Amino acid sequence: MTGSNQARGRWGEQQAARWYAARGAVVLDRNWRCDRGELDLVVRDGTTVVFVEVKARRDERFGPASAAVGDRKRQTLRTLAARWLDEHPEHRGAMRFDVVAITGTRLEVIAHAF
Repeated sequence: MTGSNQARGRWGEQQAARWYAARGAVVLDRNWRCDRGELDLVVRDGTTVVFVEVKARRDERFGPASAAVGDRKRQTLRTLAARWLDEHPEHRGAMRFDVVAITGTRLEVIAHAF
């Protein structure tokens, strides 16, 4: 990943965190890492823990940002969510997976993406 892609990714995660916070959600974790990968955002939306994958692209030249979350990525996110919950058992309960797709400056939240 190039420096500009990393900067766009960080910017996208910041935009997503702001979007959730503006709707009353609480950011529990950002860029949580373990040996299996990284969770971009973990938020609490009411009583539900939401694992958020953020994809930010400058344009749709390589397809929509949401298309970057395929079967393999979804499985990895499920594994990471289980690991995060093992480390944070106080947050066990209802959960969901969202994808935030940002193309240019257009932000689209796909709740219950998988």
